[in-house]
Amino acid sequence: MAPAGPGDAGWLRDQVCEGVRDRIIDGRLRPGDRLVERDVAEEFGVSRIPVREAIRVLLSEGFLEAASARRIVVKQLSFQDVLDLFDLREALEVVAARRATERAGQSQIDALGRLLASADKATRGGRADRISRANNAFHHHIVEIAGNTLLASTLQPLEGRMRWLLQQVDDPHAVWEEHRALYEAIAAHDVDLAADRALRHVRHYREVALAVLFDSRPAVTPPPR
Repeated sequence: MAPAGPGDAGWLRDQVCEGVRDRIIDGRLRPGDRLVERDVAEEFGVSRIPVREAIRVLLSEGFLEAASARRIVVKQLSFQDVLDLFDLREALEVVAARRATERAGQSQIDALGRLLASADKATRGGRADRISRANNAFHHHIVEIAGNTLLASTLQPLEGRMRWLLQQVDDPHAVWEEHRALYEAIAAHDVDLAADRALRHVRHYREVALAVLFDSRPAVTPPPR
């Protein structure tokens, strides 16, 4: 079967999906903003059919919500939404870190190190969108190394919302330091240490996100050891 390309219905849906998702993540579309099929179709130069399909996907991913039968808006994540998201991410990231540490070969570790260096460069540059993409690529590669397709498919729908949350964090340098600590544990093939650092990273990230989004004072999380 030939791969999907320009003009293919699925390809058009995916392009609209990615474009709208990126606009939500980088803040061009904000919680409560309305999506009108006609306007989105005009912006992306497509018919309303792929727009309608993209909206269904983004509704299922939790980026959009139906404010009424005829009104689709960007979803405002509630306090409980964020807690639930981090609870799931916590469990899955620890499994991913354990499996990746057990399975990682030298070439995979080297590739992870290059992604860490790219994230460092993005962090120093200060561009929130580039920082988000670089950090997401780092996490994605850990999941790839873990080699669990069910784990990967479970995490995939969460990635966009986690990218959005990461951009709310006001100290990307601290995030990079935690990624460096996790990389070092994986490179050392220390499974328990990698799991511990993955857990600390997600919990710290949750506390900061809640503090920024809901003015909830975070507990003090000790730095990675």
